[in-house]
Amino acid sequence: MTKSLIDISNVTKRYQLGEQVVFALNGINLKIEKGEYAALMGPSGSGKSTLMNIIGCLDTPTSGDYWLNNKEVSKMSDSALSEVRNAEIGFVFQTFNLLNRMNAIDNVALPLVYSGIPKKLREERAKEVLSKVGLGDRMNHKPNELSGGQRQRVAVARALVNNPSILLADEPTGNLDTKTSYEIMALFDEIHNAGNTIVLVTHEEDIAQHAKRIIRLRDGVVEKSELNA
Repeated sequence: MTKSLIDISNVTKRYQLGEQVVFALNGINLKIEKGEYAALMGPSGSGKSTLMNIIGCLDTPTSGDYWLNNKEVSKMSDSALSEVRNAEIGFVFQTFNLLNRMNAIDNVALPLVYSGIPKKLREERAKEVLSKVGLGDRMNHKPNELSGGQRQRVAVARALVNNPSILLADEPTGNLDTKTSYEIMALFDEIHNAGNTIVLVTHEEDIAQHAKRIIRLRDGVVEKSELNA
């Protein structure tokens, strides 16, 4: 049976703090279909960061099942998870996470190095994606020669360079001013309209409104899931 792109069943994540056991996730059930644009929201301590780490294959659940693109990733080893991460998921972080000594092309091409793609093809693909995010005239600039919004565009291009199944964005406008935030969210709208699946983690209601569905977490469970008009 074909599953949803993201299929999470009864997932828990618990941590041992001294003698106390803390449940960061307490029986999460969640499905996200191919082509969806979903936002994860919740107050501090709701479990949204833990859930994002599990969706992004940066962590594994204590119990329960997680299937990503018909692969059962919840039971994988760390090395298998890193392969899935590189092939299936493009990450966009609040802090950009760019390498300052590299220009935009080399930063964007970095995930392709781990995929074993030859240098010439890496550069061609990086240039193509940078053009798509509106940085065709900034490809040879290093991060310190770019504005915050341009740096985030480089980060988005790097996330897209491997043609991932999911674009996973963690507070992608957290370090940007209001005008630049709107520009980056307009870019996400374009990326979604081109057929990409986006999972956005944010605590800002106006940013979440760009998504087609808002999934609200509280105390480690999905409190409600609502469609945006």
